[in-house]
Amino acid sequence: MKITLVGSRHFGVAVLNMLKERGVDVAGVVTADAADRLADAARGMGIEPIVQKDPKNVAADEIAAGTDLIITAHSHARVGKDALAMSRLGGVGYHPSLLPRHRGIAAVEWTIKEGDPIAGGSIYHLADRMDAGAIAAQEWCFVKKGETARELWERALAPLGVELLGRVVDHAKAHGNLPAKPQDEQFATKAPRIKEEAGA
Repeated sequence: MKITLVGSRHFGVAVLNMLKERGVDVAGVVTADAADRLADAARGMGIEPIVQKDPKNVAADEIAAGTDLIITAHSHARVGKDALAMSRLGGVGYHPSLLPRHRGIAAVEWTIKEGDPIAGGSIYHLADRMDAGAIAAQEWCFVKKGETARELWERALAPLGVELLGRVVDHAKAHGNLPAKPQDEQFATKAPRIKEEAGA
């Protein structure tokens, strides 16, 4: 199982470590910034990271040859059809909500803002529309009273993302495919970036 990991920051490093612990062949690491901690972690493992030419898009030639699966982990770049076509099984990403609820860049913030008692994480197939691909794995968790978005992410949602990605990788290795359950559009909500309150 050869994987190209596209990501950044602490969550990207956590996913890279999980893949290595599972004995997965990380064929490539793609990041938007050469100084990112994921790029540093990759170099520490003897993998020279690919720095995106365009921070908003992952190009086909940035996906490692022979890739079986693309995984995005804290990446805000679009992985288009041409890049997905370089991977035998396409690509999956982690979204910190129970998709189709809270599609968008600020899912955890909207979970808190709307007072959701339950949050969760979804591994979804990368597709043309943001966060709209079929679900490969999903799990829920409770939200603590008074918890901030950052606290919820660090306590529950980031570890859940690593665990769910591990489950999907294990399934792909065992079966040569990915689970795929279409999202129910009638329950879709948007989670755009929340603008800072004036004077805050």
